[in-house]
Parts: sequence; C-alpha cells; structure tokens
Amino acid sequence: MFDFDRLDKLIHEKGRLAIMTLLAAKASWPFQDLKTELKMSDGNLITHLRTLHQAGYIAYRKEILTRPQTSYELTERGRKAFRGYLRVLEEMVRHAKA
Repeated sequence: MFDFDRLDKLIHEKGRLAIMTLLAAKASWPFQDLKTELKMSDGNLITHLRTLHQAGYIAYRKEILTRPQTSYELTERGRKAFRGYLRVLEEMVRHAKA
C-alpha cells in the first residue's frame, strides 16, 4: 500500500498547490496576476501566501512602481519541497498502474 502521509500536506491543499505550481513555472508573480490567474479573493490568496511564506516556501518583494506592488517567488526550500511533492505524486501514479 502507498504511504499517503508522504505527501506534503502544506502543498497538497488545492489553493496552495496552484500557487506553488505557478511560482515553479515563472520566476516571479505579482499579487494581482496570481489573483487573476487563480480566481481567488484577496483574503483567500493572502491566507495561502502567508502560510507558504511562514513555512519558508515562498518569499515576497514589495516595490513601488506607479503604485505599490508585491511579487512572490519560490525560495530554494520551496523549490525543493515542490520537486519532492511531484516525485511522490509520480510514485503514486506508478503504484496505481502496477
């Protein structure tokens, strides 16, 4: 039987998985672009981003362009955690096909 406890529960939640996937695909995402792409409310997105930041998986940078803008990116720890999460998913798929 596959050990489902190996899945990173922090990443596995749907909203956080979506955020991690986007951040893994592109170096940096402004808050508004994440919000638009994920169709999340401000509060929901902020809550997920805060959880990922507290775990050390993402970092943010605040800039003042024409207006204040906060951008998010994966940390090295976050990249490593996401790669590990994907490896576990791949193992699950192989196990299911066996």
